[in-house]
Amino acid sequence: MEHNALRTERLELRPVRDDDVDRILEYRNLPEVTRWLLRTEVDPATLQAAWRRAAADPDDHSVAATLDGVVIGTVSLDVVDGMGQPGMPPRTEAELGYIFDPAYGGHGYATEAVTAVVAHAFERLNIRRITAGCFADNLASVRILEKIGMRREQHGVGDSWHAELGWVDGYTYALLAETWRREAASQG
Repeated sequence: MEHNALRTERLELRPVRDDDVDRILEYRNLPEVTRWLLRTEVDPATLQAAWRRAAADPDDHSVAATLDGVVIGTVSLDVVDGMGQPGMPPRTEAELGYIFDPAYGGHGYATEAVTAVVAHAFERLNIRRITAGCFADNLASVRILEKIGMRREQHGVGDSWHAELGWVDGYTYALLAETWRREAASQG
């Protein structure tokens, strides 16, 4: 297992490697996946360069989710500054995203992986708030965000451009570390 890999019950979450790119593109560019992404299509060189930049960025904690050695998805976590006046502690927030192979859908793998990354952010990276956005019509993503305990903070009416659907609604979700810990303690 790699040095900074995370393990869940069924998955290993580890940094993306160059040789993962072709596998990621197999599902990343499927129409049913790109339908809900902001960047609809990427080529191998662009994706490889993006993952290399992510690996070199100390604020990027993105991972490949692997099942029995096969990459089935990626979870992105970018640590950022929040909004506030001078003197605010830096790097206390994170932006969350994920893309999973639909062939592995319906088994809870995405929820398992995203939960592990969120736990890592709160427990190891000392993040105090995580946000995530999605198209309101992306029901699979909405389900994951709500299942892991995120609260819908914003419903942007007609705020998101979708190539096929035109202007559609977007959601922004957030979760505070204190809420996460409280929920974890009540389930513990």
